[in-house]
Amino acid sequence: MYRKISILTFGLLLIAQLAVAATYKVDAPHSKVEFTVKHLVFFDVSGVFTDYEAEIEADPVNKTIQSAKAVIKIGSVDTNEKKRDDHLRSPDFFDAANHPEMSFVSKRVEGAGDDITLYGDLTLRGTTREVALKGSFRGAIKGPWGNNRAGFAASTVINRFDYGLQWNKTLETGGLVVGDEVTISLVIEAVEVGQ
Repeated sequence: MYRKISILTFGLLLIAQLAVAATYKVDAPHSKVEFTVKHLVFFDVSGVFTDYEAEIEADPVNKTIQSAKAVIKIGSVDTNEKKRDDHLRSPDFFDAANHPEMSFVSKRVEGAGDDITLYGDLTLRGTTREVALKGSFRGAIKGPWGNNRAGFAASTVINRFDYGLQWNKTLETGGLVVGDEVTISLVIEAVEVGQ
């Protein structure tokens, strides 16, 4: 009898936890997908992607994330310098003509609140590798227009050579024009689906 009650209680708790999970879609005008890479050893070049979609399954009560997926249009890269952006879209770097999108699909999630790690596959220029996005569930509120909104932030560091972005030039004094490591940072405001 006790065992039956325990199983029933566990089942009800599980259903209650699932009931608070919600699906959120990114609100791009209130979000940012940014990258930073070292240039000439001492300067950081930053850029953003302006065209992307993302969906996050999350529990706003417990501040947990169940899953996340995103697709970013490579052609939307913007470093505030047209010549550099055109070079980044070229076969030297992203090869946007042949690989117009990069994507992320989570595989597992650890932690909650301000200490969340999403492990998932990042596909860039035809290569897929697992990355760990470390970040936080910043909170959830009802927006001024009556829709539920949630905030998320995360970042990871990748080696661009792992994804075939191998262009570089050697400086006369030694060193390289572009650094190997790229920091990717996300600050996301998302709207709950199906309200």
